[in-house]
Amino acid sequence: VRIMGGICNGIWNNSHYTERKFCMEYSGRDLEENQMEELRDKKRPDIKIIVAAHKPYAMPKDGIYVPVQVGSAGKESIQFARDDSGDNISERNPSFCELTGLYWAWKNLDSDYLGLAHYRRYFTLQGLNGWKYRKSSAEEKLKCVLSGRQLEKLVSKYPIILPKKRNYLIETLYSHYAHSHYGVHLDVTREIIREKYPEYLEAFDETMKQRSGHMFNMYIMRRDLSDAYCEWVFDILFELEKRIDVAGLSVFQGRLYGRVSEIIFNVWLKYQVEQHQYPVKEVGCMHLEPINWTKKGGAFLKAKFFHEKYSGSF
Repeated sequence: VRIMGGICNGIWNNSHYTERKFCMEYSGRDLEENQMEELRDKKRPDIKIIVAAHKPYAMPKDGIYVPVQVGSAGKESIQFARDDSGDNISERNPSFCELTGLYWAWKNLDSDYLGLAHYRRYFTLQGLNGWKYRKSSAEEKLKCVLSGRQLEKLVSKYPIILPKKRNYLIETLYSHYAHSHYGVHLDVTREIIREKYPEYLEAFDETMKQRSGHMFNMYIMRRDLSDAYCEWVFDILFELEKRIDVAGLSVFQGRLYGRVSEIIFNVWLKYQVEQHQYPVKEVGCMHLEPINWTKKGGAFLKAKFFHEKYSGSF
């Protein structure tokens, strides 16, 4: 029996279906039953992608998505998870935007991978070009969001998954922010990084000169990397909060911490990838609702050439 057992172990480790079937029959078990047990025993990664929302909206059915009511402090429930439970910064939502949801997830959710999407903006592997996509309803587009099964395959190879870069062509990341918002926000952020994280200063300066970047505060990362990023970015933003005078800013321009984080995520990413050679996967970013590109493009050019600040979303 010991000899046959040793033979079967050798066959099992270097075998095809027929050899494995022989070993299973010898041991009195069914091969298909054993394969099902192996699948059940194999641990699937626990992936959670929070979906930041401030109003009721259709959500993906896939279990990896966790709808979160951001800025929920003092507001009626919309039947999503709330970002005002446990350790939270929900009351900062007017200036931190979706980051209040990310902070809540960082402090209160357990998972192997953590990500952030928006109720109108998702990761997808679907092609985004063509008339059919542009004319599709939000309900149809929701069927094309990145699924748990697709993501399991991606995270087995990539610890960082991001939306494709947004290209600004005639603007750098710094100049575009300075023209559409206020450059002093990034200037003060640079000083904070110089003081607290000087090893990132070169990455900051290089990133400011780029003409493209990963935007929207969207990512999916292995949990240790997500935790490290959150520790870094919130430390910087809380210090920035102490140094920026927001008096006189409009409600729209007051959302500055959520916008600064979009820019400096690229700083953190650049440094981490250069230091550790983490493989990064870019996927599509799908907008569920139409974008007014005429209005958006006009505002972009006015900000560039006439220094007219943005006054609202598009």
